[in-house]
Amino acid sequence: MRHGKTFNHLGRTTPHRKAMLQNMAVSLIMNKRINTTVAKAKALRKVIEPIITRSKDDAMHSRRMTFTYLQDKEAVKELFGTIAGKVADRPGGYTRIIKTGFRLGDAAEMCMMELVDFNELLLNDSKTKKAKNTRRGRSTTKKASPAPVAEAPVLETDAEEAPKAE
Repeated sequence: MRHGKTFNHLGRTTPHRKAMLQNMAVSLIMNKRINTTVAKAKALRKVIEPIITRSKDDAMHSRRMTFTYLQDKEAVKELFGTIAGKVADRPGGYTRIIKTGFRLGDAAEMCMMELVDFNELLLNDSKTKKAKNTRRGRSTTKKASPAPVAEAPVLETDAEEAPKAE
């Protein structure tokens, strides 16, 4: 029975799954964004988050432990160089999964997995949203115009203006 076992085997043997996730992790580190199925992305997230957390501490032991999993020198350099610098102050949640629809061949749910700090479009949008003003009450044009000064009303008599009845 599989009670309480939440590990997704992805329909693969252990060495095949390990190699696939390793290759996907290297691709994500090098390209900052990959397109894959949602199930593979969720499995990859459990693998890549601890690796990125380990890269925050730039020690020889951390580099060697990361290399044992990735098996790619260039990916380790990229991880400890550019990626570690950008995620240094982030406490976790380094990846984002954006669902993109369904694959035509087998209707598998597809997604785009990316590193959060490397999406320049969303980073620029978040900076502009902070300057947003809210509209409450009157419009700004009414607030900007000065209030009229109340003057004493001039009363005119109706006798002078009214035409004489004949």
